[in-house]
Amino acid sequence: MTCPVSPKLDFGGTTPYEDYVHASVLHSLQQQWSEDPREMSFLVITQVMELYFGLLCFEWRQAKKELRADDLRAAVRTLRRSDLHMQALNAAWRPIARMTPAEFNSFRDALGEGSGFQSGRYREVEFLLGEKSRSMLVPHRAVPRQHEALEKLLNEPSLYDEVLAALYRQGLPIPQDVLKRDVSQPYEPNAEVEAVWADIYRGGSRDLLELGEALTDIAEEFARWRYDHLLATRRSMGAKAGTGGSAGVAWLEKRTQRSVFPELWTARSYV
Repeated sequence: MTCPVSPKLDFGGTTPYEDYVHASVLHSLQQQWSEDPREMSFLVITQVMELYFGLLCFEWRQAKKELRADDLRAAVRTLRRSDLHMQALNAAWRPIARMTPAEFNSFRDALGEGSGFQSGRYREVEFLLGEKSRSMLVPHRAVPRQHEALEKLLNEPSLYDEVLAALYRQGLPIPQDVLKRDVSQPYEPNAEVEAVWADIYRGGSRDLLELGEALTDIAEEFARWRYDHLLATRRSMGAKAGTGGSAGVAWLEKRTQRSVFPELWTARSYV
């Protein structure tokens, strides 16, 4: 039996690719608010970032399920996959970061009070990583479905909470005050958790070591995301107020000082 030389061209309707990817829908979502051609680049890149935020949320929810099932190897595979997504997400800053102040100003007014700070999906990313804040629900009150989803996530264990619970089930001495903490609050470093990670890095099981390294990769990429955001903002608009009314660079500098999964960084000093 010989294979056809040419691909099938007539499907009697839409192509299977269109039915699966919905490419025509995606390409209809770029609506410029200015005449400046640079706005299209900014708009597409921002939408790509939104898609990656959603993908990261999907992956980390999957990792949480695997951790609850004590399938650490599956969780590590999922976390490592999400690290690759984060690398691609961070690369998206480059075209925006290369805009001069004049180029950014040419369409900035079209944003009005719009800001990535208002992204519901990005807020999910932060909540899943343990960066909880009830006040951050406020911008989403006018969209009930989004507000309800974020409020639910605020009151659920973060990815790191699930990791620590899994370590406890593995027989490691995670303290009860950490396991039973108010998960709607930001995670705060704990000396006993730090000691657990130090022991894992001194010679714990390979699975736990790989879990720690996968989480560290994510924490590093998230720190890079925040820092690249700071640099892109500083380069394109200096110290002016942010588009969403924030303090701009000053606000972003404050955010870069926080680390997710903090004991994974500090424990290395004791190995």
